[in-house]
Amino acid sequence: MDSLLMNKVSTSAANIILMLIIIAFILAGVRKKINVYDAFIEGAKDGFTTAVRIIPYLVAILVGIGVFRASGAMDMLIDGIKYGVEACGGNTDFVAALPTALMKPLSGSGARGMMVDAMTTYGADSFVGRLSCIFQGSTDTTFYILAVYFGSVGVVKMRHAVTCGLLADLAGIIAAIAIAYMFFG
Repeated sequence: MDSLLMNKVSTSAANIILMLIIIAFILAGVRKKINVYDAFIEGAKDGFTTAVRIIPYLVAILVGIGVFRASGAMDMLIDGIKYGVEACGGNTDFVAALPTALMKPLSGSGARGMMVDAMTTYGADSFVGRLSCIFQGSTDTTFYILAVYFGSVGVVKMRHAVTCGLLADLAGIIAAIAIAYMFFG
């Protein structure tokens, strides 16, 4: 298939699958004699209540991101990592992509902005541009997830979740760097 036909087929297939899923939920509700419309409205009310309840957590994480970037802490951290890698005699090509990796646990859109900035500065096909893209897929928005999901259900003690999430992000960062050097370095 050429790209135009492939795009039409995949878009049509996605729309059909989505519609079939919605119909399947409606039919399952009707089969179990559930008033589907009332259940939908009740869920929408709960969703709105949850959205209002998590606003303080979202504001807190956005303020934290702003302080981290505006204070120069990110630049100091990147410079420190570069200095440490250079002192050990390592290749520092990956350091320019680290802002994407460091931003990702805080904010997906902030990391996406850092990725676009890296691709604009170094080129989309550069090592830094490619590594930034790999970082986008190898780590997750840990603090956002903790703030929103834990905040929405009222979990207060999340110490071990933070540790595990950040260790998973670190493993993703290390794996992304290794894969980038294997394929593009």
